[in-house]
Amino acid sequence: MKKFRFVLLIAIGVLFAGIADAQATRTWVSGVGDDVNPCSRTAPCKTFAGAISKTATNGEINCLDPGGFGAVTITKSITIDCSTDFGSILSSGTNGIVINITAAADTKKAVRLRGVSINGAGTGLNGIRILSALSVSVENVTVDGMTSHGISVESNLSPKITVVDSTFRGNTGNGINTFVTTGTVNLSVADAVFSSNNIGINLSGSTKATVRDSSMVNNLTGVTASNADIGVFHCLVSGNSTGFSALAGGNIRLSDNMVTSNTTGLSISGGVIASFGNNMINANTTDGAPNAFGSLN
Repeated sequence: MKKFRFVLLIAIGVLFAGIADAQATRTWVSGVGDDVNPCSRTAPCKTFAGAISKTATNGEINCLDPGGFGAVTITKSITIDCSTDFGSILSSGTNGIVINITAAADTKKAVRLRGVSINGAGTGLNGIRILSALSVSVENVTVDGMTSHGISVESNLSPKITVVDSTFRGNTGNGINTFVTTGTVNLSVADAVFSSNNIGINLSGSTKATVRDSSMVNNLTGVTASNADIGVFHCLVSGNSTGFSALAGGNIRLSDNMVTSNTTGLSISGGVIASFGNNMINANTTDGAPNAFGSLN
């Protein structure tokens, strides 16, 4: 009987330990939280890094207040949503968010980021560095003051990247930079602002992209394509040294854009810039001209 009770007590202890260590599908962070907490709504964690270890795959981290929640490495499918209380990451000297999902059991390999400000303070590396993922959605995110890129896409898994209502400004590198050695990046950008970066959007290494209703202003170059294909629709490209640059293997298709007040509007060096005949390319120091034409069918 004593042996039975002893075994029962051990079993109960293991059960409660498992419950205590179980990951929640939804967790919370707060500027006044503590990472020793379970990251519940009433006992939130203080950092994204503290919360992610207590959040289940495909779960969600929410912000209870507009605090600073620290840099984080994401190794599983997850949502970080601070859209109701704008959260921030100060990433001096490091990457703001690194996405590196490699587990075979995690079939989605999907990350969703909403309502986050990432500030490199002039020494940060990349705002969002995507090393391995199938899908990344970036909504209402601001990336500022990085020494490398706002978003660096390096995943060879043919990722689908969606960027909506986001701002990339003051980055020494590029607002969005894609470079992969295998596979194809599929990038969709809408309602975004790229300001005072080296290149607003720099695409290379098998990238297919669309950009609409966005502004590329006051960069060294607005958009560059090299061995990449991009369609740009209804955008403002102004105040850049070069508006559009098509390098070897780069295809840029333009429809209903305003390209004005740049030093050079269109620059072609081995690539193709195709106009659908409804763009305003005017009042640049040198307008440049497309070398191919589409049709408005």
